[in-house]
Amino acid sequence: MHRLLLLWLLVAPPASSIFQRPTGSPAPPRLQYLLEPLHAAVHTQRGATATLPCVLRALPRNYRVKWSKVEPANYRESIIIITNGLYHKNYGPLSPRVRLRHSHRYDASLTITDVALEDEGRYRCQLVNGLEDESVSLTLHLEGVVFPYQPSNGRYKFNYHEAKRACEQQDSRLATYQQLYKAWTEGLDWCNAGWILDGTVHYPIINSREPCGGRLLLPGVRTYGARDKQKDRFDAFCFTSALQGSVYFIRGHLNFKEAGQACRNHGAAIAKVGQLYSAWKFSQLDRCDGGWLADGSVRYPITTPRQRCGGLPDPGVRSFGFPSKELRTYGTYCFAGK
Repeated sequence: MHRLLLLWLLVAPPASSIFQRPTGSPAPPRLQYLLEPLHAAVHTQRGATATLPCVLRALPRNYRVKWSKVEPANYRESIIIITNGLYHKNYGPLSPRVRLRHSHRYDASLTITDVALEDEGRYRCQLVNGLEDESVSLTLHLEGVVFPYQPSNGRYKFNYHEAKRACEQQDSRLATYQQLYKAWTEGLDWCNAGWILDGTVHYPIINSREPCGGRLLLPGVRTYGARDKQKDRFDAFCFTSALQGSVYFIRGHLNFKEAGQACRNHGAAIAKVGQLYSAWKFSQLDRCDGGWLADGSVRYPITTPRQRCGGLPDPGVRSFGFPSKELRTYGTYCFAGK
């Protein structure tokens, strides 16, 4: 009997399917077997362990529970795990880091270990039970920080794929719209338009002004909508979360090559832009010293604004841009992993 159940469970499901309810379709029926979660969102940080709750109030005969994730870049549903209460099978890139909590026989909650930046998003727990299928949706939110990013050769140089790669190279990923919107509510004000994860282009404005759409437009997240991912070129809005390590400053008059070597001499690596933003956000790193970073830029983090450190009234990561790599003027920021 167990062998038959195992064979039935492990029949490979389709790799993905569209997870969208047509406009105007009726609301889903009232849940019969699944408990509505107390909270629709679970908040966590990178590197933590997070559990998305899914609990049954009764066990129907011959049922399966299927966990899946809606990918924000293409709105497709990717299967993560399927169980029939006796056996389970994992699917996809999340497979090594997910398990069922199964604290009791009615518990089908999903536990994700070592949470990564790309784990943020919408998840669905679906009870597959013939004609009585039902599901609950939950959102995994990472606490983090959004920052605008452009390369050394100036603004509006990235197509979508280059923007995505640039964020990943700086220990971050393209921000979602929800992350960008939240950053705007927290004070992000940036006049250059940038790509986000779903392939749309936006820019957040707190202080309306002429070069940024005009003084008459209300503050908000301005949008250019969906753009051609190959041809159109903008900046990027990147998102990063807590560090698994620490960022620290080495004082000196170093060129870029010497800055990298100074970090290696301490058993560390020259910090990436996302790592400096994370240290500023989560560790309150505050230094008035410009330092080299891995992309060749020079920046410094300020949590307590003061006149002699740029004079700007708000906290933030200040930038000197991309000076000549031969210049011996700055120290360096290093990253040491745990």
